[in-house]
Amino acid sequence: MAEKRDLVAKSRLIDEMSLKNRLIEYFTQWEVLLSIIIVVVFVFFTIRTPYFLDWFNLMNATFQFSEKAIMALPMIFIIMCGDIDISIASIIALCAYVVGNAAQSGASIPSLIFLALLVGTLAGLFNGVMITALEMPAIAVTLATQSVFRGIAIGLLGDQARTEFPENFGFFGQQFIPGTIIPFEFVLYLVLVLLFAFILHKTTYGRRLYAIGNSAEAARFSGIKVKTMRIINFTVTGFFCGLTSILLASRILSVRSNIATGWDLEIITLVVLGGVAITGGKGSVYGVFIGSMLVGYLKFGMGLLKFSGTLMTIVIGLLLITAVLLPRLLDMYKANRKLRLQQMSRN
Repeated sequence: MAEKRDLVAKSRLIDEMSLKNRLIEYFTQWEVLLSIIIVVVFVFFTIRTPYFLDWFNLMNATFQFSEKAIMALPMIFIIMCGDIDISIASIIALCAYVVGNAAQSGASIPSLIFLALLVGTLAGLFNGVMITALEMPAIAVTLATQSVFRGIAIGLLGDQARTEFPENFGFFGQQFIPGTIIPFEFVLYLVLVLLFAFILHKTTYGRRLYAIGNSAEAARFSGIKVKTMRIINFTVTGFFCGLTSILLASRILSVRSNIATGWDLEIITLVVLGGVAITGGKGSVYGVFIGSMLVGYLKFGMGLLKFSGTLMTIVIGLLLITAVLLPRLLDMYKANRKLRLQQMSRN
């Protein structure tokens, strides 16, 4: 009887430890922590101001971050492979210049969309080919092309603005889905989130991105065309720069050479905050989606409470530091806990 009681007690202890381990494993996932943080943010701002938790205000606020959130999606693929692209804002500016100039010349809306996507795709392709052909770090190449693309826009446009656009061009960046108060941009973003999530998490291409990020050399020896995939990533990012330039120009109905200035680091912040490791090989689309919503609504709430721009920047910076440090601390905690459990099982 004593042996039987000991066996039952050990079984219960194992079950309790197993449940505890599963709970710890679940709640230390970065995506879960982000979800908890965004709930806390919503509760905080709802208590502080009656205008925050208003459906129209919440939907209207998406105009301020949907374009950056859309650009964060292809950036996931680039950072997942251990690369980085800091020329995206300059590509957007170059595409916007082409759109504004063509619109002033009387081009139709389909022509404007085609030109923006073409210029963006070619710029992204140029980045990818230069990086792989010269075998240089992506940050060095895109730092150079950042100046080149922005310089072209400044040189051709100067301090002028293009404000003449076809009728109904403002739909893409200003209007709501007919019969609703949901912005077209936000719906487009949600569709793209599902598309990128499917590619990254459910396809061979996505698995290869993880493999390249963990070890490009090992991926190459396993038969993955690493250079080709990196070129594709930069080309796709350029394509979305063209798409974003259409949305941005449509929303503000004005094109200047300084358009989208500073977006590079903001978009990278969204990706890193979403849990994508800056060294590559780790992350999820869901995390980036939650991170984008968190930053967007955090800024919206702080704006309602009349926080200064400086304070907003400090808060976002602290979030980024947390996003970089906390996952590593969690990994260290899990590794130490696993080691302790192994030692306990031996004893």
